[in-house]
Amino acid sequence: MSTDETPADPSASKNFIEQQIDADLAAGRVDHVHTRFPPEPNGYLHIGHAKSICLNSGLARNYNGQFNLRFDDTNPAKEEQEYVDAIMDDVRWLGAEWDDRLFHASDYFETYYEWATALVKAGHAYVCDLTGDEVREMRGTLTEPGKPSPFRDRSVEENLDLFARMRAGEFPDGAKTLRAKIDMASPIINLRDPVMYRIKHVSHQRTGDAWCLYASYDWAHGQGDALEGITHSICTLEFENHRPLYDWFLDRLQELKLLPHHRPRQIEFARLNLTYLVMSKRKLLQLVKEGHVSGWDDPRMPTIRGLRRRGYTAEAIRAFCERIGVTKQNSTIDMLWLEDAVREHLNETAQRRMAVLRPLKVTLTSYADGTALPEGVIKVCELDNHPQHPELGKREIELTRELWIEEDDFMEVAPKGFFRLQPGGAVRLRGAGIIKCVEVVKDGEGAITEVQCTFDPDTSALVDGKKVKGTIHWVPAEDCLDAEVRLYDHLFAAEDPEDVPEGKTFLDNMNPNSLEIVVAKLEPELADAQPGDRYQFERLGYFHADPIDTVAEAPVFNRTVTLRDTWGKESRK
Repeated sequence: MSTDETPADPSASKNFIEQQIDADLAAGRVDHVHTRFPPEPNGYLHIGHAKSICLNSGLARNYNGQFNLRFDDTNPAKEEQEYVDAIMDDVRWLGAEWDDRLFHASDYFETYYEWATALVKAGHAYVCDLTGDEVREMRGTLTEPGKPSPFRDRSVEENLDLFARMRAGEFPDGAKTLRAKIDMASPIINLRDPVMYRIKHVSHQRTGDAWCLYASYDWAHGQGDALEGITHSICTLEFENHRPLYDWFLDRLQELKLLPHHRPRQIEFARLNLTYLVMSKRKLLQLVKEGHVSGWDDPRMPTIRGLRRRGYTAEAIRAFCERIGVTKQNSTIDMLWLEDAVREHLNETAQRRMAVLRPLKVTLTSYADGTALPEGVIKVCELDNHPQHPELGKREIELTRELWIEEDDFMEVAPKGFFRLQPGGAVRLRGAGIIKCVEVVKDGEGAITEVQCTFDPDTSALVDGKKVKGTIHWVPAEDCLDAEVRLYDHLFAAEDPEDVPEGKTFLDNMNPNSLEIVVAKLEPELADAQPGDRYQFERLGYFHADPIDTVAEAPVFNRTVTLRDTWGKESRK
């Protein structure tokens, strides 16, 4: 290498958030990294949240810092303990650990109220009697300034009295709000006297009826970060327009010497959007409530619960999030990236088994040389549990005269290049030998009910002087297991489900073939499958023993993903 070459800059491979953190550390603004994930407990987490969880916990881990889980529980009308419990379980499942740093916005209700009172005393906040609709009407537009509230110039004493009475529950819902006094002519609409508190006489899942006054997200967000010593508040891009307000609140609290730590820095990144999915919590809730899916954990849902039940692994989701990276540019990621991530992980970790989803009966009539087959077991076949991991051992499957193959592995009139079974043709049975079709049996309506074949136990034998090219899977008819297999596909048929003509909704883009249930024939060993076990069904895809519906000796399998991108190929056609 030339001595004039400049060594590669290690920061060049870092994303813009890491570069900002490096700059903050180098400048001494912070001496450590502390991040958080602040979900609202008003629904289940989805794959978009997984990106934020992996990003925030990953930054803390990579910088030897700390990571908090903090629930933004400021809207009790939509929040439930069920969601809190599910979120904690999903975050932990993804590998993010918060240790003893589990917090709730409700932990700080008293502090938020005291700080808001301090802003009122300093003339930075006032009680407003306008309704929500009136506030919106007077806010102005991007080209026109807003109009000040007629209650904007109330005295500090009157505001303090009204704010205390709001807390005491004297006023009905919506009668009054506390608003920050900033600038109704600001070009930044979020700075036009935003609402800090609303009256809601709703019981809270943690604080009960102690409060009827609840903070807005904009007021609670930055203050919770400050109280916990968060150094970098990583948010999705839609919060970029809220950052001036985030900073305005922190500036006022610093002026009043109320902040207990260095102030946090908000940094925004592009949220995750995936083809064939909707990510809106409101729309996901609609799917659940209207019965379009079986629940939040339906394997077709983009929720982490749904992905887990379908058979996705935490390792695959983390690898996907790492692979797509972090940017400031909004975009939509092809679903194929997520599917490839789980294929890659399961290809390495899932043991192999054989299953026939759409069975066609094959009867072995004799050996290839015409001699009679023995009664009972013809051959004990040894198959690898994983071709790349011999340490996982082998399993034995008994070949008998009757077996099942896939219906589409036989064609009576086959096109050129069809290397499976056809009249007069031969195919290799996985791990067993070679069969040659000698007769096709049909019912009275002409439907094929059985294929009769000869058998050669030599897997390398020539048939009619030619090498056998095709290999298919099979299961023995006598000892096979009948089991329910759920074949899941995309919930929506359109790449962008929300791209609909006038008068239509995203529901009109639902895929009517997103779920097919079949009774499959499985090799005998699968009777021992436990809830949560994952397998590659050879030539078919990766399957997951349903963690809820699987019981002893009666597994139910969910298809996680096909072996190849069959959906993408069909869509491109």
